[in-house]
Amino acid sequence: MQLNVLAAAVAASLPLHGTVVPGTSLGGLRLGDTPRRVTRVWGPKFGVCSGCARTTWYFNYSPYAPQGAAVEFRARRVVALYTLWSPTGWRTTQGLKTGDLAAQVTSVYGPLTRLECGTYEAYQLPHMNAVTAFYVFGGSVWGFGLSRRSVPLCR
Repeated sequence: MQLNVLAAAVAASLPLHGTVVPGTSLGGLRLGDTPRRVTRVWGPKFGVCSGCARTTWYFNYSPYAPQGAAVEFRARRVVALYTLWSPTGWRTTQGLKTGDLAAQVTSVYGPLTRLECGTYEAYQLPHMNAVTAFYVFGGSVWGFGLSRRSVPLCR
């Protein structure tokens, strides 16, 4: 039994080719997940943001490199999940990928509200209790997010 637990812990890590299920999950995690579930799915190697408003964990593919994903918590439950620095290989279940042209967002999901976030935009796809965000920078899909409606999309 201990060997199985060890193997599961070693295998758990941020997915290289994560999938976003709009309104449901990002990289295998869901809104409302506990910190324990996060570490079971994405592993124990993360950094903690010291200047963030909410407890935020950063999972990076390589030390000191910005690409990866983040998890925000409120009351020990996930309230936001988002990719960092346009990790290659991430996509939605409808086929939208990081690196696609921004026009693909509305081509796939129809007209969406666009939020100006300074140097980038967030296209918002609302769901009952969540919002899926498609982050666009320089005319291309830069990343994805999933959050509770009460959590700001601009970071």
